[in-house]
Amino acid sequence: MQVERLTIDHVGQQGDGVALDGGRNIYVPYTLGGEIVDTKASPGRPADRRDLVEVITPSPERIAPFCDYFGVCGGCAIQHWQTDAYRNWKRQLVVDTLKQAGIGCEVGALVDAHGSGRRRATFHARQGSNQGSGGLRVGFAAAGRHEIVPITHCPVLDPAMDGAIPAANAIAELLRPAGKPLDIQISATENGLDVDVRGSGPLDTALLAKLSALAKQHRLARLTRHGELVLLQAPPIVRVGRAGVTLPAASFMQPTQAGEDTLAALVMERCKGAKRIADLFCGFGPFALRLAEKFRVAAFDSDARAIAALNDAVRATQGLKPLTAEARDLFRRPLVPQELREFDCAVFDPPRQGAEAQSRQLAASRLTHLIAVSCNPATFARDANILLGGGFKLGEVTPVDQFRHTAHVELVARFSR
Repeated sequence: MQVERLTIDHVGQQGDGVALDGGRNIYVPYTLGGEIVDTKASPGRPADRRDLVEVITPSPERIAPFCDYFGVCGGCAIQHWQTDAYRNWKRQLVVDTLKQAGIGCEVGALVDAHGSGRRRATFHARQGSNQGSGGLRVGFAAAGRHEIVPITHCPVLDPAMDGAIPAANAIAELLRPAGKPLDIQISATENGLDVDVRGSGPLDTALLAKLSALAKQHRLARLTRHGELVLLQAPPIVRVGRAGVTLPAASFMQPTQAGEDTLAALVMERCKGAKRIADLFCGFGPFALRLAEKFRVAAFDSDARAIAALNDAVRATQGLKPLTAEARDLFRRPLVPQELREFDCAVFDPPRQGAEAQSRQLAASRLTHLIAVSCNPATFARDANILLGGGFKLGEVTPVDQFRHTAHVELVARFSR
């Protein structure tokens, strides 16, 4: 092993320390600006990446990580940085991304939205000689590698996820004879854990019966395989404002309750004065159901099951203003200006790829107020430039830290004209 000593200049956009070496950047995870570190190259890794061997001169901002798996598990990139410095860096990620895109605006203080932790996680189960011992491993992906790090606990999970790791291990062990890699998505709901298993391939009746028995043993609210029901013991309900939504199988929801509450509060605040709102990329309604307590809302999303769950929640909830929900692919069939005429405000919260097609239609519409929510500052900047080109002005951008200890940052922004 050849050791190379480097001086870290700063922390980069992915949370790795960056050393400047003859005009090129060298990335070293788990390091901080100003540190002198010993590193090594690893076979199969990109030429501009090094593994950390030892910190020779630590930064005064370095702190002890709180998780035993930090540095091995790839879930968290930063647990070793003093809180204020970390928060400044995370806000700066948004500032720099917008600046690089030529967007000048005010960026507010970072809002912490970690709350009690993650209420959903996907556990991976793998076996075979490429895992070292050849045994079954259930856990999270290793940092920068295809290996799986088996875990017994995760301190960033919400207490409502208690029992998730034993359940994932039991499911993986039961399906082990199939010899297939598994992804086990687990979400915390009011009635218990909701579990969807992917990758198992077709299962015979006997194995499905064993899966059902396992779900009862672990008191799972629901167990599905590729979204198809295996066992339902109680409806997996999540609370959205005054409404209760039965979570669609394997569906997306904000990873922390505090994150959903924070984003929704920021959206609600920026919708003041509106009468009828279009909620675009609405999912099962984390914004729409809250907005409908004060405004008339029309919601749109490509996920038909999420729309069905939203409509069921509307029918079961009293005191809401009119809320309609329609399944529609806004990437292929965005709402056009003629359709947008009946609204005086639109909220859009697209996936990481952003909302380029819909943004072009919003820019061409007569709308005067837009609220953007994004989990990707880069695609937000692209879409923002489209809106700015259509005559909108961008107000203050609020960065939100729902994915604490990672380089992921979300934001909420208001456009007006």
